[in-house]
Amino acid sequence: MFLNKNSFCIIPNAVPIHICDKIIKYGNEHKQKMAVTGNLSNRKKPLTQKEIKQLKKHRNSNITFLNDWWIQRHIFPAIKEANIISNWNLSITGHESMQFTKYDKGQFYDWHYDCWIDPYKNNTIRKLSVTVCLSDENDFEGGDLEFALQDNNAKKPLKKIYRICKEVRKKGSLVVFPSFLWHRVTPVIKGTRYSLVIWSTGEPYK
Repeated sequence: MFLNKNSFCIIPNAVPIHICDKIIKYGNEHKQKMAVTGNLSNRKKPLTQKEIKQLKKHRNSNITFLNDWWIQRHIFPAIKEANIISNWNLSITGHESMQFTKYDKGQFYDWHYDCWIDPYKNNTIRKLSVTVCLSDENDFEGGDLEFALQDNNAKKPLKKIYRICKEVRKKGSLVVFPSFLWHRVTPVIKGTRYSLVIWSTGEPYK
């Protein structure tokens, strides 16, 4: 287990390699859609070409959502462990659907954080974010997960104040971090990067 001043926690080999392969196969059997951001996720009508073009300047990937226990059983205990070991000790009451994400050559996700402005209708917020690397690190180039520290009122983090999370490139490794932490996935230069993203929720901070 690796810690970086309590900003994030990496758990190597959290998901067995054969399970990672099974998740990739299973995720690719589901219909995938273009990933969106913010209020666009609640849109019922199709995006315009102008909106799609603008969206892809910030986020470009394909996703589908999974809710299977045979996947969750490998991840939820690791989230609980990271919450304790990192001394966050946050009250976690649930988890959102797991996002299976596929990044092909040229695809990326620019700087962002995972918190919403307002709580959900059940009065919970995203507290912990999790990324699981499903691909072998030799199967893709680029596609690095990077972290930065910055006031969330800013539009983007300060330049050069970031850390490349190289440890999570190992297949089956996962990283857990507070959902208010700025992060990004750099463009994939070669190959395909598969990952699984989970958000753990709980009551708003007091």
